[in-house]
Amino acid sequence: MDVDDEVEAILTGEAADANERMVLVKPVSNAIRILKYLVEVGGPTRSVTISRTLGINASTCFNILRTLVVEDIVEFDAVAKTYTVGMGLTALVGELLTEGQRVAAAAPLMAEIAARFHITVTLWKRLGVDKIVLVKSVASPADVRVEMAEGQRLPILMAATGRAMAPYLGWTPKALKASFKSLRWQAPLTFEEYWAQVEAAQARGWAVDRGYFTRGVQTVAAPVFDRAGEVTFTIVGVMLSEQYEDAALGEIGEALRDVSHRLTRALT
Repeated sequence: MDVDDEVEAILTGEAADANERMVLVKPVSNAIRILKYLVEVGGPTRSVTISRTLGINASTCFNILRTLVVEDIVEFDAVAKTYTVGMGLTALVGELLTEGQRVAAAAPLMAEIAARFHITVTLWKRLGVDKIVLVKSVASPADVRVEMAEGQRLPILMAATGRAMAPYLGWTPKALKASFKSLRWQAPLTFEEYWAQVEAAQARGWAVDRGYFTRGVQTVAAPVFDRAGEVTFTIVGVMLSEQYEDAALGEIGEALRDVSHRLTRALT
């Protein structure tokens, strides 16, 4: 059929008849339904729940989910046996997702680190000029763990997050020092010591707080940058002070740093 014939077919309704004869590809339709459901739920969901809710055969639902996992469109939490929206989908749909859905997409990566090192993993967001807020906390599967309440706010320079963010805030040394002096630390810390730790953190890509912020608790943090290069989040490992020594802390820091690069796709 040449162009003129094609135009004539459209005008006479033949093209519409052809569309009516199209066959729905059910696996594709089911995959789209599953993705829509995961986006609407906004949190970890088991395959059986998805199958029952959508009326999809259990084995069919499982196979679609596993295919979506391979394609990085869906994330699978091997510990909880749940599925969430993956970072591949966030890259595809971009600004269509809400921030809550973006944070939910980051949760499986956080859970992986939490399970691997038996620590609590948190996600902190920069809030305004001088605050951070806890937007996601994934507890360790271990019996003894540190619990963190989502929604709590802290001064931006506190703990490992402060050391990770400080070099990228655009503050003058005078402003940094003034803000530091207004903070309350549970263990003594001079600004010179603090700044040396900030510079070390910038060089290696992750920061550590050894109980200065809270006695008995140490934190390791890596900055998460947006696509414009601004620091917007930190991903933080929270653990008991004696739980890990230097070499293990370095392994945790490197793991968080690697995940932070992937989170740029999910969160920004």
